[in-house]
Amino acid sequence: MERIYLDHAATTPMHPDVLAEMVKVMEAEFGNPSSIHHFGREARKILDDTRDELAKSIGTKGNNIIFTSGGTEADNLAIIGYAENNRSKGQHIITTQVEHHAVLHSCEELEKRGFEVTYLPVDEHGQISMESFKKALRDDTILVTIMYGNNEVGTIQPITEIGQMLAGHQAVFHTDAVQAYGIEKLDVDELKIDLLSVSAHKINGPKGIGFLYIRDGIKLARQLFGGEQERKRRAGTENVAAIAGFRKAVQLSQKELETKRSFYNDLRNLFIDKIQMSGISFQLNGLLDKSLPHILNLSFPGTNVEAMLVNLDLSGIAASSGSACTAGSIDPSHVLVAMFGKEDDKLTNSIRFSFGLHNTREQIEKAAEDTAKIVRRLAKNSQV
Repeated sequence: MERIYLDHAATTPMHPDVLAEMVKVMEAEFGNPSSIHHFGREARKILDDTRDELAKSIGTKGNNIIFTSGGTEADNLAIIGYAENNRSKGQHIITTQVEHHAVLHSCEELEKRGFEVTYLPVDEHGQISMESFKKALRDDTILVTIMYGNNEVGTIQPITEIGQMLAGHQAVFHTDAVQAYGIEKLDVDELKIDLLSVSAHKINGPKGIGFLYIRDGIKLARQLFGGEQERKRRAGTENVAAIAGFRKAVQLSQKELETKRSFYNDLRNLFIDKIQMSGISFQLNGLLDKSLPHILNLSFPGTNVEAMLVNLDLSGIAASSGSACTAGSIDPSHVLVAMFGKEDDKLTNSIRFSFGLHNTREQIEKAAEDTAKIVRRLAKNSQV
């Protein structure tokens, strides 16, 4: 049985070229980047070259990039690090109800420390309104943290408009771009973004490595204590092999950016077309425009998410009910709750399909056909 992986928003398979690069580095470049001898300098060169590559991909300079262990650490460092270091300027933070838990839980931790957080609501498509953002913005707001594109439904927030509204305001602008990076064209100066989080394993790189972009002049309170790595901003010996793999993944993703966007959009439309042709009942959660092209979240009335996922897996199709970081949770998706309320049936019958490396049109056609068969069977059984 062919297995079809449609959960790329959770994690992606490593590109063969990334794996080859990491093996090469692990075999030959074992030095500590902080050592001044030849082996250390060779490892340091990998870090410096990668930093420049990552910076170029978002329109900035190498010294604005900090390596982290992934998106979660980058979000924590940006949010808690900035708030704690700038408490004297104010204690108000703005975010949304549909952020990744790395952001939401960081904000909740700050509330315990005396900060005030405004959680902006979203409409039925998962978008905030600029009117509600404008009303929430205060003179004592020091930080705005709003994700670029949602990891569960794909909806893109009005990042450009937010950046423009914050121009001249003291608040710094952080965005979790973990799902968008490598798919959307990002330029931190054009978007007026001050802090930006990225994770390598979402772009066919290794797990356990990511980066945080920090605009010149922004100071963060340390969250890790130890050595003076990353210009004294993030202690700990850098993961040289993973960083080398990250660089290769970034090179590949930037080279193929427009091609990937177009291909994923085609796959998403193909999946929807096949589902429509099957005649089953379904609803789209989110938007097709103003959305990340690789994420598709559908509601199937008359089904149950647990039964759907089990049956999809038995058919060789890997999908999910939302964020992989909440797998096993009995609570409904906080994103869907924010979009539809606590009583809507979509909370218990929505599935996320996400596309990526190695997917083919033939796979998508088969996955859609099998999904339709499963939905038809489960919906029929629910009526018995």
